[in-house]
Amino acid sequence: MYGKEIKQIRKSLNFTQTQVAQATGIPQNTLSWIEADKGIPNIQQCVLLANFYGVTLEELLGLELNK
Repeated sequence: MYGKEIKQIRKSLNFTQTQVAQATGIPQNTLSWIEADKGIPNIQQCVLLANFYGVTLEELLGLELNK
């Protein structure tokens, strides 16, 4: 559901799943599971990824807020 967006951000920043796993503490197999859309990341994982990538949660998940 959100895996495509999360993977796109990771690739645009030239990180491997292994590098992200080491920096965030999220296991690499969990990152793979998220990016393959086999499940939805929990909020803690989303916050860790957004902070690591330097993006907002909305950007991480590919959401646009109506203003």
